Amino acid sequence: MTYTRLGGILHEIGMTSEETVRSVVEDSGGHVDLHLSQYEAALALEEFGVAVSIHAEGIGSIHDGYCFLLERAAKVAGDRAVIGNVRIVEVEGDLEDGRHDRLEFERDGRPVTISAEHYAEDYYDPAAACAAIAETAHPDDPRCWYDIRFEREPRRIYDSVMVLAAPQQMRALCERVGFAASAIPGSTSRGCS
Repeated sequence: MTYTRLGGILHEIGMTSEETVRSVVEDSGGHVDLHLSQYEAALALEEFGVAVSIHAEGIGSIHDGYCFLLERAAKVAGDRAVIGNVRIVEVEGDLEDGRHDRLEFERDGRPVTISAEHYAEDYYDPAAACAAIAETAHPDDPRCWYDIRFEREPRRIYDSVMVLAAPQQMRALCERVGFAASAIPGSTSRGCS
């Protein structure tokens, strides 16, 4: 898989425009025809504007990180759902044993609360991050958020990659690139699987 081929697939299945593909390929710094591993291809989906990654390593601060993550996800979803007032409410426990927090924000003026368990100030709770990302797609959007699975090497840390796609687009992307995918909780209520 190369940037050029991945961009072509995304355009063919209707996930991105020809202009976006051209822009990403031009901005890739001459690496358009270098072979991408499945993981590198998954990360490249973010550059094409159809995905966000949940960083597995330090993010600076959970107090700012979730806000940044939701801004990126909302942009992928076309900014149709208005996300605001993102905050972490520390509830109980200490980080060493897993502090039980609440991730709170507003979506189109409606409060959303998601339970989160944090073991450090600079790492996401992956389940909470996925649940929050699912909230960024507008209710009438036929697309759903999917967690992409790719080939992994033992003892290596990988970011999680979430892709916003219609079910038929996700099937085509998986078939043509070799990914596996599952709809993230919250997206399944829209009929995605």
